[in-house]
Amino acid sequence: MLTIHEEYVTDRAGERKAVLVPIAEWEQILEALEDVEDLRAYDEAKGAPSDPIPFEQAVREIKAGRRE
Repeated sequence: MLTIHEEYVTDRAGERKAVLVPIAEWEQILEALEDVEDLRAYDEAKGAPSDPIPFEQAVREIKAGRRE
């Protein structure tokens, strides 16, 4: 679990308008968000029905896609 040491920027009425986070903690937040995105993509891929193809065929298709 991340520990965040945030500071709030407020307007004259005391309403929160922005938040400041130390850069090291911000980088941890970004990394955690990327991990969540990866997990969602994995779950989506696992849930999609597909027929397995031979490894060699997959490599050929990947290489063909790079040339386009």
